[in-house]
Amino acid sequence: MQDDVTDAITTAFFEELASAGYGKLSVDAIARRAGVGKAAIYRRWPSKQAMTVALVSGVAVTSISTPDTGSLRGDIRRFLADAHTALQHPLARTIVPDLLAEATRNTELAETLQATIRNPRRASAARLLQHAIARGELPEATDIELGLDFLAGPLYWRLAVIAMPTADTYVDRLTDKIIAALKA
Repeated sequence: MQDDVTDAITTAFFEELASAGYGKLSVDAIARRAGVGKAAIYRRWPSKQAMTVALVSGVAVTSISTPDTGSLRGDIRRFLADAHTALQHPLARTIVPDLLAEATRNTELAETLQATIRNPRRASAARLLQHAIARGELPEATDIELGLDFLAGPLYWRLAVIAMPTADTYVDRLTDKIIAALKA
């Protein structure tokens, strides 16, 4: 029963966050949507921000894998395909830009999201590049920080910022361009 309540609250949270945005998100609205009392929410999370960080980071950190397929191309292709799928999810398409905008106004939220989402995801993606260096597919002097920007930036820009559709070949073409840039 406890898991059912948590699941209902989690679903209601993401739906309400996508609908209202973080700034207008309220525990009352989440409770109504979930069909529970506010106490059920506060037993699990002490605040709206704590709830947001816990639930969003739980999904964000696991939604995009950093595989070790044995090849740089395979690793980057899989990483981008997973990111593409995650960023195309209807809730993510609304929630991600909203939280990034809110983080520019709320430094505490920004710092917490950086610690719980950005930093673990970048560390995980860095391992993808480090494996390629260890396999000899990338030079020892590869700029990991810039490489991480290459991995995340173009796809996010295309899907979340300018909201342009992607062709079936987009992930493959982007994979090839990122590899060329990393080797340059």
